[in-house]
Formats: sequence, C-alpha cells, structure tokens
Amino acid sequence: MRLRTKYILFVAILHGLALLLSYCVFRENMVFFIVSEAVILISVGISWQLYRELIQPLKMLAEGAEAIKDRDFNVKFILTGKYEMDELIRIYNKMMDELRMERTKQEEQHLFLEKLIYTSPTGILILDYDGCIQQVNPKALELLGCTEKELAGKDIDALPNPILRQVMQLESGHARTFTLNGAVTYKLQKSHFIDRGFARHFIMIEELTAEILAAEKKTYGKVIRMMAHEVNNTIGPVNSILQFTLQAQEHSEMLTNALKVAMERNQSLNGFMRNFADLVRIPVPEKRPVDIMLLVRKTIDLWQLRAIEKEVVFELEVGAPGAVMVNADVQLMEQVLINIIKNAIEAIDRKGTITIISHSFPAQLIIRDTGKGIPPELEEYLFSPFYSTKKDGQGIGLMLVREILTSHGFEFSLKTVADRRTEFRVLF
Repeated sequence: MRLRTKYILFVAILHGLALLLSYCVFRENMVFFIVSEAVILISVGISWQLYRELIQPLKMLAEGAEAIKDRDFNVKFILTGKYEMDELIRIYNKMMDELRMERTKQEEQHLFLEKLIYTSPTGILILDYDGCIQQVNPKALELLGCTEKELAGKDIDALPNPILRQVMQLESGHARTFTLNGAVTYKLQKSHFIDRGFARHFIMIEELTAEILAAEKKTYGKVIRMMAHEVNNTIGPVNSILQFTLQAQEHSEMLTNALKVAMERNQSLNGFMRNFADLVRIPVPEKRPVDIMLLVRKTIDLWQLRAIEKEVVFELEVGAPGAVMVNADVQLMEQVLINIIKNAIEAIDRKGTITIISHSFPAQLIIRDTGKGIPPELEEYLFSPFYSTKKDGQGIGLMLVREILTSHGFEFSLKTVADRRTEFRVLF
C-alpha cells in the first residue's frame, strides 16, 4: 500500500470516529455538537493541507528520480517559497548541476580518449573480458595488414597473424621487441585496466624500424669513418714507399714481386674500406618511372657467366603483359638487384634455378632461389649490421639493400617459405 493511501485512510478513519463520538456525546446539546463538527471540519482542512505539504516533496523526488534514471540532468525545480520544500529543491538542483557537469566531463574525456586512440601513431588493440578484440585503431590495422572486420570480435589467440602470435607470449605489464622476416622490427606491450571491477587487457604495437636504422647508421657511421681515416693514413705513405722502392734500379725480381703483392693488398684494403664508407653515404633517391624488369634483365646479363659456372638457370615470369613501372632511382635499384641476385647464386651449391616473378597489381618483385635456405633462428639477423653467414662475408650487401629499399619507402622481406625455396619479396 502506498504512503498516500495509508495517510488518507488514516485521516478518514480518525475523523469518522470523531464524528461518531461527537454525535454520541453531544446529540442532546446541539450547540456543542455544531461546535465539535466545526472543529472536525477544520481538522480535515488542516489534514488536507498537511497532506499536500508532505506528499508534494515525495512526488518531486519521484519525478527527479525518473529524470536521473533517464539520465536527463537538465530537469530542475523552481522554488516554492516554503522553507522545507525550498531546501530540498536547492539540494536537488545542486546535485543535478554536479551530475550534468560530471557527465559532460566524462563525455569529453571519452571523446578525447577515442580520438587519441584513433589518431595514435602506435597500434592499439583493446580486448573485452574474454580476450576477444573489441576495438582496434587504424595504425594497428596498417601494421597487422588486416581489416577491422577480420579482427572485430575474434579471439586474439586464434588469429594466425605473426605479430599477434608474439603477443600470446606476453604477460600483462611486459614488453618485448621482435623482428619480422629479418626486416621490420616491432615493439609489443601488453597491459590492462579495470572496467567495472574486472581487468581488461590492451595491446600496443609500435614499429621501431626507422629508429633502429637511424641509431645503427649513426653508430656504424662513426666507426667506419674512424676506420677509413686510420687505414687511409697508413695506406697513402706505405704506397708511396713501395712505389719509390719499385722505381729503384737495384732490386731483385723476388723483391719486385713481393712489393707488387703488397701494393695490390693495400689497394684491396682501400677498396674494402670504401665499401664501408659508401654504406653511410647513400644518396637521396632521385625517383623516376623505371621498368623494373628491364633492370632485372640487365642484372642477369651481369651475372650470367657466374651462373653458368655453377649451372644456375634464370627463369622469368611476368604476371601481366607490358612493363612493370615503378618510381625509383635507377642506379640504386640496380645495386639492390645486383646484391639480391648475387646472394641467390651464392646460396645454390651447384645446379639450381633462380625464378624472378613480377606483378603489376600490386607492383611487386619476387626473386626465388632453390638454394639451401635460411635457418629460422637466423632470419631476424639477416639485415643486422655486419652480420653474414658467409665465411668471407662482410655483412654489407643486405645492409645496403635494406638502406636503399627503406629510403624508397618499399616494403621487403627475405625468408625461406619451403624446402629449397627462398624468396626475396619487394612490394613497390
């Protein structure tokens, strides 16, 4: 039973009993009966006024509660001139003002956070309570190479993406870096926040390739310049002494041969150091439309004799009729192709095939060899400074390739995809 009903029922019963008693007591005396009836009527009026003053605040509170329930914080009440009612109205209006300001503040913070996540240069994935992807920003889609439809609502542990597979090994609050295909380095970080009393995880993906390349280049640039300076300071005077000795009239044939060998070794050392120095002096690419297959054919002609010696056959597969045109620096791209094809020939011990495939849409080049392949544990070191698996390798070739392709903005990878099938892919 509602409070209003209880109050009306109580007042009705009380005044009904009062009427009955007044009739029984004062029925012989009409004056007292009339006076008692007047008092009862005045009491009914006071009760009704009291009812209105007591129930009205309750009705107002009910209306205010409905407004709060509907999250309508613009509902406010006007002062009535009654002290108790006005105090209640002031408290309610103040509460609504604070709720409205708090909601506005939260909405602004939420919109700011959404915009920050959307425009962040770091890839961000937000998971729900079950570890499924609930939200993903554009940078994460770019780094993962997926669409939002492919990721939304999917369990992160069930996705085949190589970057997300690395996330499975991370615990909350930890970070790690890893290199994909030996070319691109990522930093992964996993953390969590509390949402309605329960933990929800989020993942941040950041590509560090540019920063690492800049730091590496700065470091080995200093070392190379120092080495070149010291070697050149030695080679110049030594060559002068050797040249003077060769021009002397009295010397034996054995001494002459020894001095010539020494000079040749000096020149070889000088060339060795120039190779290092050239690595840190790669010019800015002067891009223009280039037929990439024309450069490939020129490079094949350069290495044809070496390939014949090792019984290596070149095969060309052009995906579409016509030229595959890309915007690139001709000389720099020739240097890239020379290094890649040279490595492919050297990877084949004897008798093999190098297949060169081109596609127009999207423009890409695949150089595939049937060599011994790359062990999985060495893939991430392939483009590291001065790292080489060859006995007499300097670790410069792939560094040079990486520097040139990165300066062009081309994506690339080098990995063994199957037995006797290693591919170098360049996406223009």
